Amino acid sequence: MCSIIGYCGPVAGSEAFRRGFDRTRSRGPDDSRVVQAGEGLLGFHRLAIMGLTPEGMQPFELEGSYAVCNGEIYGFEKLKRELEEKGYTFHSGSDCEILLPLYREYGVDMFAILDAEFACILYDGQAGEFIAARDPIGIRPLYYGYDGQGTILFASEPKNLLGLTDGIMPFPPGHYYKEGKFVCYRDIAKVDRVCHDGLEEVCRNIREKLIAGVEKRLVSDAKVGFLLSGGLDSSLVCAIAARRSKAPIQTFAIGMDTDAIDLKYARQVADYIGSNHTEVIITREDVLSSLETVVELLGTYDITTIRASMGMYLLCRAIHERTDIRVLLTGEISDELFGYKYTDFAPTPQAFQEEAEKRLRELHMYDVLRADRCISVNSLEARVPFGDLDFVEYVMALDPAKKVNTYGKGKYLLRRAFEGDWLPESILWREKAAFSDAVGHSLVDDLKEYAESRYTDGEFERLRRSYDRARPFTKESLLYREIFEKYYPGQSGMVTDFWMPNRSWEGCDVDDPSARVLANYGESGV
Repeated sequence: MCSIIGYCGPVAGSEAFRRGFDRTRSRGPDDSRVVQAGEGLLGFHRLAIMGLTPEGMQPFELEGSYAVCNGEIYGFEKLKRELEEKGYTFHSGSDCEILLPLYREYGVDMFAILDAEFACILYDGQAGEFIAARDPIGIRPLYYGYDGQGTILFASEPKNLLGLTDGIMPFPPGHYYKEGKFVCYRDIAKVDRVCHDGLEEVCRNIREKLIAGVEKRLVSDAKVGFLLSGGLDSSLVCAIAARRSKAPIQTFAIGMDTDAIDLKYARQVADYIGSNHTEVIITREDVLSSLETVVELLGTYDITTIRASMGMYLLCRAIHERTDIRVLLTGEISDELFGYKYTDFAPTPQAFQEEAEKRLRELHMYDVLRADRCISVNSLEARVPFGDLDFVEYVMALDPAKKVNTYGKGKYLLRRAFEGDWLPESILWREKAAFSDAVGHSLVDDLKEYAESRYTDGEFERLRRSYDRARPFTKESLLYREIFEKYYPGQSGMVTDFWMPNRSWEGCDVDDPSARVLANYGESGV
C-alpha cells in the first residue's frame, strides 16, 4: 500500500497537515514527499511495489501538473506504449506514472477505462484545479473533509484528517471529484442487462475470469504471498496462483491455540498445491491485548469487521515481522457476489440480487476496509482477485435465479466452476465458515466475554443511550463504539451502520452478525 493526501487550497495549519499525514507512515515506509501544488499540497508515503527505483517515487509531475496514487493499474504496459506513441516519455517502471499523460489525453473520462484498484489525487496545473477519484469497488481507501474555510481535503485514512476537518466521510467508490462535485463514472453493482448464459458457459466464464484476475495480480516487482484460511475463496486463489507460478507459492494461515477450525483445512490445501506453508498460532491474550490497536487502525465500530480483523491483523503482523513479502493476495469479495450463509434465506432471486447490490456498494466500509487496514498497517499491499472488475461485472449480471441457493450448497456456481483437480473435493464442497469463527470459536467468545465483564446491565443501558446514531445493542458493540469514539470522536457517520444479516428475511432476525446463530450453519464450524 501507499498513503496519499491532498490539501486542495490554501493550507490552514501546515504543522497539523504534516502530523496528520505522518499517522499513516506505515502504509508507505520506503520514502515520503510533500510538494506544493498550486495553493495546496500533495503528499505521498511510498511502499515500493512496481518500479522499485527512486524514479518511481511520487508525486509525479508533468509540466506543472502533479499526481499521487495509491493503487495498481493492471495492463498499464499497453496504455504506456500508446502514450509513448503520442510523444510522452516515462522515467520509471511505475504503473502510476501514466496517470498524468492519460489525464492530459482523456480528462476525467480516463477513470472509466482503468482496470485498477486505486485512489488518486491530481492537480491540473493548466486549469489550476484538483481532481480526485476512487476505484469502482473502493478497494483502495480515500476519505474527504472540509476545513474551516470550505477547502476540501483528501487522504487515504480518516486518521490523516483528524484535526484538519470536523467531518470525515468516505470518498464514494466509482466516483471522481471535480469542480466541487462528486460524479459517478461507474456503478459496478448496477446491472444494465441480465446475462442468461447456460450453466456450463457460466461456470466456464467464472473459472476463466477468476484465473485472469489472479494472474494479473501476480505481477509485482516485490515478493508476493497468500493468505490461506482453508475456506473455498482463499483456497481457490492459492490453487490458481500455484499453477501459474514457477516456484512454490508462500501461504499463511492463523488459528487460536485452543480450537482453530480452519488450520487443518488450510494445511490440506497447502499440501495439495505444494505451497510453502506457515501457521501462526494466537492466544486469548494476543486477541484482547490487540483489541484497541485494531479498532484504532480500522476506524470502525462494526462488530463483524472488528471480529474478523483480529486474526487478520495478527497474521499480517507476523508476516511483516518474519518475512520480506510485500504483497498479499486475499479471498475477499466472493461472499458479496455468490452469497453468505444468511442469503440462503433470500425469499426470491430478486431479493438475493438486491442484497448483493447493497453489499457490493457498502463493501468499502466493511470487508474491503478490514483487508486494507490490517494489511497496510503492517507495510504490506493487498490484492483482491475476486474484486477484478471484469469478474465482478459478469457475476453481478448473471440471472439471480442461477445464483440463489437452490442447489443445497451455497456458492454452487463457483464450486462447480472449479470441479476437477484444482482442490481436494473435501475443500471444494466444504460448508462455509465465517473467518472470525474459523480462526477459533473461542476468539469471538473471548471478545464477547470480555465485553460482558466491562459493564453491568445498568451501565450498558445507560451508556448505549448516549448514542443516537448506530446505537450499540450488545455489550460487545458498546465496547467497540467507546474505543472508536476515543480515537474518532463524533465520526460515526463514516460507517453506514452495523453489518448484519437482512433482518426482514425469515430466519435472519438475529442479534449477532455471526453465521453461527443461523439455523443453516450446520457443519460450517467443524
